[in-house]
Amino acid sequence: MTADPRDRSFRLAPMSPLIRTLTVVLLAMPAVFLAVAVFGNQRMVVPALFLVILYSWIWLRFRPTRFVIHPDRLEVHWPLKRRAVPRQQVAEVRVLGRRALLDSTGWTVRIGAGGLWGGFGWLWTRRKGIVEMYISRTDEFVWMERPEGRPLLITPEEPAAFVQAWSGTTR
Repeated sequence: MTADPRDRSFRLAPMSPLIRTLTVVLLAMPAVFLAVAVFGNQRMVVPALFLVILYSWIWLRFRPTRFVIHPDRLEVHWPLKRRAVPRQQVAEVRVLGRRALLDSTGWTVRIGAGGLWGGFGWLWTRRKGIVEMYISRTDEFVWMERPEGRPLLITPEEPAAFVQAWSGTTR
């Protein structure tokens, strides 16, 4: 199957400093547990292996690598899966800053993976209910309003270009 020349691909945005710091700290945990196991408490091998498996699962199944805009859909790519969001299910796409997002959603609680490479899964919001999210930074979000489904909150690289590509791609 050949690619449509109108297709546009956007990688997941680089991590913001806060998320990068959380990721470094979290990635150090298995190494710390293994060091403790080597120097005395061998039971720490089990939590270290658990974290390695959990982190691998998050990398392969929760953290998307790219967002591809096709004329008829958005495709979200992960290392082990893909998901399509049909264009007709998306009513509006816009860039939101951190303050605008908070004003729009109110108080929020993350449900899913968070801190390690970003936030992936659901975001419960006071005003919008459950929002599906795939974010790697804490500003310049893309909000995709879906009247018949959960809104989608993502952080592609170049969010303004993403919105322009979505708007400019013919149906």
